[in-house]
Amino acid sequence: MKIQLDMYQTLAVAVLVLLLGNFLKKRINFLEKFCIPSPVIGGLLFAIMTCICYTTGIAEFSFDDTLREVCMVFFFTSVGFQANLKVLKSGGKSLIVFLGLVIVLILLQNVTAVGLAKALGLDPLIGMCTGSIPMVGGHGTAGAFGPVLEDFNISGATTICTAAATFGLIFGSLVGGPLGKRLIEKHNLLDTVSTEDDSLLVEDEKKHERHTNMYPAAVFQLILAIGLGTIFSMFLTQTGLTFPIYIGAMLAAALMRNICEYTNITTIHMGEINDLGGISLSLFLGMAMITLKLWELASLALPLVILLAAQVVLICVFTYFVEFNIMGRDYDAAILVSGTCGFGMGATPNAMANMQAVCEKYVPSVKAYLLIPLIGSLFADFLNSLVITFFINIL
Repeated sequence: MKIQLDMYQTLAVAVLVLLLGNFLKKRINFLEKFCIPSPVIGGLLFAIMTCICYTTGIAEFSFDDTLREVCMVFFFTSVGFQANLKVLKSGGKSLIVFLGLVIVLILLQNVTAVGLAKALGLDPLIGMCTGSIPMVGGHGTAGAFGPVLEDFNISGATTICTAAATFGLIFGSLVGGPLGKRLIEKHNLLDTVSTEDDSLLVEDEKKHERHTNMYPAAVFQLILAIGLGTIFSMFLTQTGLTFPIYIGAMLAAALMRNICEYTNITTIHMGEINDLGGISLSLFLGMAMITLKLWELASLALPLVILLAAQVVLICVFTYFVEFNIMGRDYDAAILVSGTCGFGMGATPNAMANMQAVCEKYVPSVKAYLLIPLIGSLFADFLNSLVITFFINIL
């Protein structure tokens, strides 16, 4: 039996799995502890159900992914609006150095994934499914680039990316706290705690309060950026390179944000845009998860374990030996290590959870609590998308 869902039914099922995920997350401590997104929880259960139906011959589900793409573009456009050059400029040396380290991590994740895939006799693009797409990128980037890789005849790319992102969320949370704790105790770093931190300036812009009458204006700003982005994308495709559909919209949003910051032509309603981006991400993830074909993972089970294990080793070695030393070998650097493990393999909420767990045991770190959200939320996804696009085009 074939069950075909149109775009409205697909959206409705995505909302149902989102609600199911919310329900389960509130009642299962493990899911809350590791910050597993609600759409991933409910969507994975639905994907398991469709996998059982497919493998037993009961039914085969197919979905209309039109609205999935729309929600994806809206989410990444909201990410583009967060690329504020004023923050980067005012953040000081620490912010620039940490941003450089994150870029190096993104490059290393992809080099490791591609190199190991070739060693295992796999297509390098299969390796990309376990690189920075799901690691630094998380589920949002995994759902966006999976279909791009499938266009290059990588069967099940979206499923692999999503499985890797879920793996990253869990292991990023598992290794972050212990690494930070070990560094603090091994080097007696509590002696280096500073009560004042003048090395980093806090973002000086006002955090926009949410006003219900500003949401229409925020929607219009997102739509204008998406419309302008189609023109940018058109010019980018003239280069002969492959770009994700949302890259033009991200660039347009970043341009609009910074022009408005420096000229005060109008106010960009960042609070409302962030809310709308969050809603779009939830719907996008819900639709991405319910369309997973888990049976496509069977033939890649062992290579996938090896590729993902390599990413765990990489994040541990990079943060413990490279990041810790470059960021100052002090208490703040140790907390940054635990946070980087969180968003370097999962998402910013995981990073914050890692740091909170360590800081509750010892003392808070002002620098880490400023750097991780700024880089993890504002710049990491933007830069990651550009690096991934570069790798896809050279492979």
